Amino acid sequence: MSSGLQGSLMVDVAGTWLTAEDRQFLRQPEVGGLIIFARNIEHPRQVRELSAAIRAVRPDLLLAVDQEGGRVQRLRQGFVRLPAMRHIADKPNAEILAEQCGWLMATEVLAVGLDLSFAPVLDLDYQRSGVVGTRAFEGDPERAALLAGAFIRGMNAAGMAACGKHFPGHGWAEADSHVAIPTDERSLEQIRANDLVPFARLSKQLAAVMPAHVIYPQVDSQPAGFSRRWLQDILRGELGFEGVIFSDDLSMAGAHVVGDAASRIEAALSAGCDMGLVCNDRAAAELALSAVQRLKVKPSPRIAGMRGQGFASTEYRQHPRWLAAIEALRSAQLID
Repeated sequence: MSSGLQGSLMVDVAGTWLTAEDRQFLRQPEVGGLIIFARNIEHPRQVRELSAAIRAVRPDLLLAVDQEGGRVQRLRQGFVRLPAMRHIADKPNAEILAEQCGWLMATEVLAVGLDLSFAPVLDLDYQRSGVVGTRAFEGDPERAALLAGAFIRGMNAAGMAACGKHFPGHGWAEADSHVAIPTDERSLEQIRANDLVPFARLSKQLAAVMPAHVIYPQVDSQPAGFSRRWLQDILRGELGFEGVIFSDDLSMAGAHVVGDAASRIEAALSAGCDMGLVCNDRAAAELALSAVQRLKVKPSPRIAGMRGQGFASTEYRQHPRWLAAIEALRSAQLID
């Protein structure tokens, strides 16, 4: 991999600082990204130092986090506690507030040296899925697309690319793919008329998409993240999506249907994912790394476009847009 392109595997580390073992693992050229979790975070300065330490080992690594707002918000102490997206949708000036939230979130993430938050959630809220719930903007697909589009505009203005999830929609499936293998028995026509709408409307604004670990048996027997039908025929072919496809975490129970970690990463990349995430299980990540090395996977040139382009300064809280966004969200009683 002397081309300088990023590898196909995104991994994690256990603590708030890098161990010698972490550094050795991250030096493997097949590792192209690292995602941080709450266990890796103490406060903004520590995250900046961790980011710098990672970049000292691998300057090209894509650094990511889940910072959606609401209950999925890894960066907490010293960061704005953003609302769940569903709470924004209830406000009369929801589109403006969604854009403000997207800008605030992206600005804070970029300021601590990270590139990307896996956001926004494009799932629809059918009030069926506990794992989705208030993470979704709306149950109405057109309005969900409108508000997510505003959130993306805010992210982009701050210098962050957007990743829509969980294609083609996790809102109808009741089981949680972190601990089970969810199924959605609806037809492709039903899904196309509803859940696919936000992805279709935003296909040119999204730099990346993350598929769901959900099986849609009327469309394919494999979960969407392992399905060429979903990723190649529908996402790329029908919707014309040209960005990055990240797998969801291949350590989740919903991914185990295809076998061990080596089988999962191979299946995800073969189906059309550009980068596979293997988190919370170093042994599984090492198995996946060996599989990628054995397969001699060609890295995707798309991934480099996900690098952040925002604030290098930590003085963003004095920026007029920051002050205006905080005031707007406080006035709407969305933040303290």
